[in-house]
Amino acid sequence: MAEVQIRRFEDEDEEDVKDLFTRGMSEHIPSSCLHVLKQPHVQMLLACVFCALLASSKSFLLPILGVTLLLAAGRQGVNYLFSRYIQISLSLDLKNIRQSYLERPNSCFWVAESQGRVVGMVACLPAERSEGCVELKRMSVKHSHRGQGIAKALCRTVADFARERGFPAVVLYTSIVQTDAQKLYEHAGYKKVREFVLPKLIAKIMNFTLLEYRLDLQPCQEN
Repeated sequence: MAEVQIRRFEDEDEEDVKDLFTRGMSEHIPSSCLHVLKQPHVQMLLACVFCALLASSKSFLLPILGVTLLLAAGRQGVNYLFSRYIQISLSLDLKNIRQSYLERPNSCFWVAESQGRVVGMVACLPAERSEGCVELKRMSVKHSHRGQGIAKALCRTVADFARERGFPAVVLYTSIVQTDAQKLYEHAGYKKVREFVLPKLIAKIMNFTLLEYRLDLQPCQEN
């Protein structure tokens, strides 16, 4: 396994970071579609449409076509939700990473580098919803480099950064479909504190739930 170095973000990392973020978020589209199909109200809708079209047409062709169109529309809805989130992120904090993270107090952005290439990233900044805490953001590891402990090392980097500055805890938000991320955070000591559905209509229809995790930090031991 090639050596991995975790270091602060540099301006020449910008395109690699944006590409890693976009690819990482897009990976969750298939699992999100499956999540939508598992929702009882979605299954009921598909069944009702199928039965109604079958009863009216007395042919299987029309109900199958109708359900297929609904599934395609659902896929487009999921694509829209993720594409919109990616676009907003790239136009906000990821538009100028240095300004958003490196020039702000108690904030930072790190990349994991292997053989001269960016293979992972993570950031943190003071949490808006949890006063006095640090929020872990933008965690992502390249698919080809997962399972090598990079994400755990990035988590520890944020925890050490927050602890050294006297913050009592690190908080983060992840989605219900990101099961691997949930396992990672729980193994790192994070505890789930709440679940909530995004306020947008399409998110409510999808029952797209976000999970809030919190890691309480032990203060630094003085020598």
